[in-house]
Amino acid sequence: QVNGKSAIEWIMERHQVVVDKDSGIRNDPNDYSEDPRYIIDLLKRIIRVSLETQKIVNNLPKLALAGISA
Repeated sequence: QVNGKSAIEWIMERHQVVVDKDSGIRNDPNDYSEDPRYIIDLLKRIIRVSLETQKIVNNLPKLALAGISA
């Protein structure tokens, strides 16, 4: 998680079209890429990294700390 949100939530929140109510300036993160599939490909990469990270974490050995019993 990033700041209490899943990676997918973080990406979706940051890639929304926002219009400033005072200035009317429109910020569309999707305009920054010439590739119309950018956000889909980004989400696919994020999902893969998340799944691979979970596999690694699940296969880590138990951590034995002195003086602490599990």
